[in-house]
Amino acid sequence: MAEIRTVPLLTLKLAVNGMQSIGQSPSGNRRVGLVAGGTFDGPRLRGIVLPGGADWIIGRPDGATTLDVRIVLETDDKATIGLTYRGMRHGPPAVMDKVNSGVLVDPAEYYFRTVATFETASPKYDWLNRIFGIGTGSRPPEGPVYEIFEVL
Repeated sequence: MAEIRTVPLLTLKLAVNGMQSIGQSPSGNRRVGLVAGGTFDGPRLRGIVLPGGADWIIGRPDGATTLDVRIVLETDDKATIGLTYRGMRHGPPAVMDKVNSGVLVDPAEYYFRTVATFETASPKYDWLNRIFGIGTGSRPPEGPVYEIFEVL
């Protein structure tokens, strides 16, 4: 089996504008975080996160949290890129209580990973349409931060 290699793609910092609880569903406790904006920066692209995206979160009965996020990136040269990612966050209950209450916790103390896909009509960034990104996340008080890598 071939080795999986990656290269840095971008750092994504999100601003979340509140959380709406939908309640207990068959899958777990559903909440929706509204993305107010943010920034992204990497070797081949950089810009802002447009307001209006959302993070559909489920707090599962086993203590894990799943994420289902759709946002729109606008590059510094005005191209738009749809970014969709799914994620998983979990750790010891005491650590996750701190993370969930907004306390800064060393990301090495919990698991936070994402898988990303992109969609754009921009010829310059068309290469994004044909890659997967994988990322590590952290949840500082000011909002989620992801280091996303292109899977080669």
